[in-house]
Amino acid sequence: MPVNLVDLLPEPWKPILDLDVLAEISENLKGDFLPETKNIFRALTIEPAKVKVIILGQDPYPNPKHAMGLAFSVNSDVTPLPSSLRNIFTELENDLGYKRTNGDLSDWNDQGVLLLNRTLTVAPSKSGSHEKLKWHLLTEKVVQHVAENNAVGLLWGNQAITLKKYFTEQSVITSAHPSPLSSYRGFFGSKPFSTVNSKLIEKGLTPIKW
Repeated sequence: MPVNLVDLLPEPWKPILDLDVLAEISENLKGDFLPETKNIFRALTIEPAKVKVIILGQDPYPNPKHAMGLAFSVNSDVTPLPSSLRNIFTELENDLGYKRTNGDLSDWNDQGVLLLNRTLTVAPSKSGSHEKLKWHLLTEKVVQHVAENNAVGLLWGNQAITLKKYFTEQSVITSAHPSPLSSYRGFFGSKPFSTVNSKLIEKGLTPIKW
């Protein structure tokens, strides 16, 4: 039986996204995939109007022990952390002096940080395997909507930066991706967390407790 993604999509997002595209993705979502069905839309448990910050990933971790529905996040019992997340935490400590070891970023999500992958599913052990399923059409619409609602965009890497066009210059931060392949090309030293909080304060919003 194919997964009915339209039924799984949280209600507040249904008027915003193209449900026909989602139905087409449902028909083409075959074989084993990650994350678990119940977590495909974990990032969209935030109501659209409550999104203060959006951080874009590429696709879920291809490791079944890692993928949990939030971009870059893993469950709290995962050790060692994936390399990109380790680099994010290294920059967090250098930026704000906060040493974080728990890889579950649900607390960011709870504060209005939308941790969205451009592609919401992946075949186990095969990064990028679902890029042709049209997820990008849906996630681009999510980005466009929250940008229009004045959310701050934290865009890491070339794929995320292609969506910079939806944000005002005052509401977007870009840098290299935190992966080991690119982190030394501008991610380290970019101070994204303090910069996001400065922008939130300028908007009269509560800063994030990273």
